[in-house]
Amino acid sequence: MKKLIAALATVAAFSAQAAETLTVAATAVPHAELLEFVKPQLAEQGVELNVKVFTDYVQPNIQVAEKRLDANFFQHQPYLDEFNKGKGTDLVSVAGVHIEPFGAYSSKVKSLDELPSGATVVIPNDATNGGRALLLLAKAGVITLKDGAGITATPKDIAENPKNIKVRELEAATLPRVLTQVDLALINTNYALEAKLNPTQDALVIEGSDSPYVNILVARPDNKDSDAMQKLAAALHSEEVRQFIQEKYKGAVVPAF
Repeated sequence: MKKLIAALATVAAFSAQAAETLTVAATAVPHAELLEFVKPQLAEQGVELNVKVFTDYVQPNIQVAEKRLDANFFQHQPYLDEFNKGKGTDLVSVAGVHIEPFGAYSSKVKSLDELPSGATVVIPNDATNGGRALLLLAKAGVITLKDGAGITATPKDIAENPKNIKVRELEAATLPRVLTQVDLALINTNYALEAKLNPTQDALVIEGSDSPYVNILVARPDNKDSDAMQKLAAALHSEEVRQFIQEKYKGAVVPAF
């Protein structure tokens, strides 16, 4: 009996030592919700997943680069590319998971045609999401951009502005909070969902499900291929996650795998 107890203790100790831990930064909706959904599956595979919720788009990358966190899940590839370029980091994509079609919202008008002359329009102040907002406004016919203006377009790239809208740039997380104070707000879907907005019903205009801005799991070159990270990537690509996204977000979030 003593030998059996000792053997079981050894097995338990070995299992504890073998367990891997991943600490991942995420914005609350839908990223943290997706990570919490796969947590039990990872636990069965010997990976303990710790989810740290952030409300901004800067610290999650900084803390992964500084090895205070293992990975993050909140951004699309164009944003990561601009961040790496601007901050001198070398973070990398591990897996593309979903698309959050970007939308324009208003508490004052019911259509873009009703935007008054001189309307105040707010967009995210980071390069790629700000450009994404301007591209959506251009596609909707509110403005025209200069030839060649792309994902990093800024208000200076507006070529034609028939309604003479006034574009203000604010931190992405603050946009839902100023919605009642402006005529139109271009809001990232994660923050729209947190604010209880329904992108498929409340947005006056929204990107299609073919949007190229795929949200990605991000890590460092030194840990992107680790066994635990690859298990997380596989879990986020599971059929269970696909069904969870489709049933919970009903088109506001779209699987990209």
